[in-house]
Amino acid sequence: MARLIGDGVRVKYVAFSISEESVSDDLPRDILASEVSKAASVLGIGPEDLVVERFPVRHFPSHRQGILERMVDLNNEYDPDLVFIPSPNDTHQDHQVVAQEGFRAFKKTSLLGYEVPWNNLTFNTNAFCVVTEDHMRTKLKALKCYYSQLGRHYVNDEFILSWARTRGGQIGEAFAESFEVIRWRL
Repeated sequence: MARLIGDGVRVKYVAFSISEESVSDDLPRDILASEVSKAASVLGIGPEDLVVERFPVRHFPSHRQGILERMVDLNNEYDPDLVFIPSPNDTHQDHQVVAQEGFRAFKKTSLLGYEVPWNNLTFNTNAFCVVTEDHMRTKLKALKCYYSQLGRHYVNDEFILSWARTRGGQIGEAFAESFEVIRWRL
């Protein structure tokens, strides 16, 4: 996102849940709503381009139709050129619903699946985006806004940077991010 925004692309960010049920007991239930807002701001996404929904975490399969309808509305409202969704190979039940319904709602649009290494059963690294060290610094700063998630083993600078270096190494660059082409419209 930092790269796209730096290139002058308008980015809309949609979060389908603030995961109130999975937040630790010592934190406010709605902490992820303020965290995503702060992270979006760090990336250069203003409040007018941030949409935060409140579908219940781990229950997306039972809210599939509502999620699809919201996505269809978003597609009609924004008419995006490119949509990032979870990889179809993501094993998280909520991510699977977003990937499946995202394909249905945005099937006339270019779609890239993003990589979540700890959830992906497999991942087809068939699209790469070169990012700079500055982009990575911005990403790390944005991720630090998710205070409630900082204890997770994959939310640390070393892991994020090494993953970007690995993907960069695959294409002869210092840093890159990889995506799975779901549909590409030229």
